[in-house]
Amino acid sequence: MLYRWLFFILFIGLIQWYSFQCIKTVSQNKYLWSFYIIISFVITGNFIFQVLNYDRSEGFTHAVSYSLGFFISLFVFQSIIIMGLFFEDILRIPQALYSFFSQGFHGEEFFPRRREFFSRIILGLASIPFGALLYGMYKGKYNYKVLSYEMEFDDLPESFDGFTLTHISDIHCGSFDNYEKVKYGIELINQQNSDVILFTGDIVNNISDELIPWKNLFSSLSAKHGVYSILGNHDYGDYMDWNNNDEKIKNFENLKKIQKEMGFKLLLNENDIIEKNEARLAIVGVENWGAGGFKKVGDLNKAIKGLSSNEFKILLTHDPSHWNAEVIPHKYYFPLTLSGHTHGMQFGIDIPGWIKWSPIKWRYPEFAGLYKKTKEYLYVNRGFGYLAYPGRVGMWPEITVMTLKKRKIDV
Repeated sequence: MLYRWLFFILFIGLIQWYSFQCIKTVSQNKYLWSFYIIISFVITGNFIFQVLNYDRSEGFTHAVSYSLGFFISLFVFQSIIIMGLFFEDILRIPQALYSFFSQGFHGEEFFPRRREFFSRIILGLASIPFGALLYGMYKGKYNYKVLSYEMEFDDLPESFDGFTLTHISDIHCGSFDNYEKVKYGIELINQQNSDVILFTGDIVNNISDELIPWKNLFSSLSAKHGVYSILGNHDYGDYMDWNNNDEKIKNFENLKKIQKEMGFKLLLNENDIIEKNEARLAIVGVENWGAGGFKKVGDLNKAIKGLSSNEFKILLTHDPSHWNAEVIPHKYYFPLTLSGHTHGMQFGIDIPGWIKWSPIKWRYPEFAGLYKKTKEYLYVNRGFGYLAYPGRVGMWPEITVMTLKKRKIDV
């Protein structure tokens, strides 16, 4: 462990020294140099301090979260500078070799100086993601977006033509630090006046008590057919150190109890029926099932118990990897599956109709928005809250509104 930290400190030190060369080229102001060095030292030192003192029994505190956020912002800024300087150095080395062999040590300085103009360009380019990451921490994390879709289905019962749902996911209330902003988000959800609200897991980061300060606020969520919820991987308390297993079980039971008190209908590998004029729409909710090392307690067969192939089914499953692994191959047809989990990595470029990109796409092919295979749809919500990095850039917090329509058959 000691060698890892020594290597990490050496690596970060080299990054900061190398990136500092750009600052020196752009400005000869030593006060600016000192400011840059102090800020870099404070941000890096605080991050190392928070990591070394991280207590899994307390979870991801705001102090840890913000230390990570500032460190990521600085690291991205310096990494882009280094890439630019490295490119310049590739061009400088041949010039240096030529000067050395033609002039030798007795000539003028054979290694050409860095170009101030080029360093200014590098600094400007590096400032763009740096500023964006800081903005994401300051405002982006509460920059709620309402995304609306009209979904057509051949087998939707006529009585549910025009039925509306609001989908939210990944609240992570333990990360929130601004009551008024979250209240605005809740009011925005209620303003959609949907027939039902569907929440697809991760209501907390780790501990059920995280929900208590926000309990009354989330209790105000209202829809004609109620609020349905499922569990995500963070809701089981698996990322905490507990004194004993009984304490962990008590935390889990308390989380379910609080959701019930809030008026949420928590579906644990089960289903519920919404009826209109004798037509039936099934809300099917499974516990967490995630590919790789994530918890796999979701039981699709148990969740559809009592249902036939005739009901129109909306499936709630936290992790979108479940869709390809078990939902698509299943004997029953699920016209619409709703998921979350990825957060869109809280970072990306998302311009509707033009581009949708995030580094998370290399881990989750279906990472944000709407996807279709055969006649089945998957929608991956970008999340209402945030985790770890205390911000959002490009992948803004999302409230999804869907209107279900019966596809008209042309005669």
